Amino acid sequence: MALIKALENGFKVVSLVSVQPLYDYSMLYHRPLFSAVSLQAYSLGIPLESISVANENMEKDALEKILERVKARYGITHVVTGGIGSRFQKRAFEEISRKIGLETYSPLWGLNQEEYLYMLLDSGIKFMIISITTMGLPHRLLGKVLDREDVDTIIRFSRKYGFNPSFEGGEAETFVVDMPLFKYALRVEGAPRILSEYEAHFEIRKISLCRKTSS
Repeated sequence: MALIKALENGFKVVSLVSVQPLYDYSMLYHRPLFSAVSLQAYSLGIPLESISVANENMEKDALEKILERVKARYGITHVVTGGIGSRFQKRAFEEISRKIGLETYSPLWGLNQEEYLYMLLDSGIKFMIISITTMGLPHRLLGKVLDREDVDTIIRFSRKYGFNPSFEGGEAETFVVDMPLFKYALRVEGAPRILSEYEAHFEIRKISLCRKTSS
């Protein structure tokens, strides 16, 4: 969504950046399969710059290193972030960007998180939940491309159990399989693995590109 907003507001997006944690949980970064991110970048037609980080104590150093590389390679002036309400994440990106002479643009900051979920659907973004680490989020949603009824369910249970409906606190992780900017959609094959009542994952066996059909 942040990418769409950046383009709508006149930014020329010349590179995507991926920081890949090599450990299970990170407060700063999403932890998807790198192969999946590279397919998303290919479908967007935007170069991907990536870096891995071995432990959480090196997270900010990794961010600084990758942004310095992208700045030198592409001559960027801004970093677009998709944060909505995490001050920790926003502060980290702003501090590192400022340190190396870059400005940040955070078009989603402060949005109502329930309205944000409907905004994703209304913008033509198709996404699925690939991991759950909170009480109350139905495991049946794992690996399913979400619709408005599913979003209604997420919001209802977030109000009941108190988790963040946009999952910015790490309650779940999502994966975009299609959006208007994609040249190809992504087909995800796998199966859910339930570890406990508050932890489950969608174990991905295969991700492939497929042609989009015009409606």
